[in-house]
Amino acid sequence: MGLAHNIVGIIGNVISFGLFLSPVPTFWRICKNKSVEEFQPYPYIATVLNCLMWIFYGLPLVVKDNIFVTTINGVGLAIELIYLTIYCWYANDKKKRVIIFFALLGEVIFMAAIVAISMLALEFKHRALFVGIICDVFNIIMYASPLAVWGKVIRTKSVEYMPFWLSVANFVNGCCWSIYALIQFDLFIIISNGLGAIFGAIQLIIYTYYYFVYGKRIADANQGGKPSEV
Repeated sequence: MGLAHNIVGIIGNVISFGLFLSPVPTFWRICKNKSVEEFQPYPYIATVLNCLMWIFYGLPLVVKDNIFVTTINGVGLAIELIYLTIYCWYANDKKKRVIIFFALLGEVIFMAAIVAISMLALEFKHRALFVGIICDVFNIIMYASPLAVWGKVIRTKSVEYMPFWLSVANFVNGCCWSIYALIQFDLFIIISNGLGAIFGAIQLIIYTYYYFVYGKRIADANQGGKPSEV
């Protein structure tokens, strides 16, 4: 079981790495056009806090034999910070930069408080429960954050601002980490990643429907003129 757990953990790291890299085409477009257009920073802000929480959860100070959780989230944290740096660089709206700055500051303060409470006020046997519940909350937020674009997709009948590969990566990532948690039972990893797989599946269904029924139309086509195909 230990070997299987490690193998699935390695596979999970590879898939999660792909998940973290899935927004690269979006940021390549941002760099190419020198504009963030209508892309939102919220999924990346949510993922930063999610990575911070799971890095802590995977440490032996909280849960034993979960080093794969810490390693991949450490890599993911670095990647997400690079994305947000690029976003701030090309964001013409100063308000968006301010939001990102204070959001990250709030996340650092929140994380420091969680670590302090866990290490100073809780015994080892209670840390996993405390940190695990919080990790689940923010992991679900991370998986659900792309859902904010659902309304725009339905309203405009365009999937231009719903990253396809991010949806695929969310689905596969959720499935893999659910299997990882089932091998060496970890309720907290199962709950959030199981829901992540469901969210990813729903996003793929929505993307497939609007892509093949309406085509990948320019998002603001409904504001005037005939919709264009991309």
